Amino acid sequence: MIPSLVHSVHPDADRLAAGAATFQMLADPTRLHILWILTQGPADVGTLVAGTGANRTAVSQHLAKLRLSGLVSTRKQARNVIYSIIDGHLTRLILEGMNHADHRVTGEPVHE
Repeated sequence: MIPSLVHSVHPDADRLAAGAATFQMLADPTRLHILWILTQGPADVGTLVAGTGANRTAVSQHLAKLRLSGLVSTRKQARNVIYSIIDGHLTRLILEGMNHADHRVTGEPVHE
């Protein structure tokens, strides 16, 4: 069975709190950049450092926050830890957010 892309539920207090917590984690440019890179596929810390241009300590601290918040998962591959975005909903949220940002920055007209 293909999981639903749309969940039509009323936003109760728990769902609003969970949504706000996710948006808080996205509010940092470095964390957003890390997550955007992870929308392209799993990556290790070195790849994320190179992709973001941030220092290794900062990337590691952001990854720890993202992992604790449940937005990324990890797996060991030899001596490396590989990070992945948790699901398609978050991937689409990141990509749509960056598309929205592109429109804001470039002045491209909005669309549905």
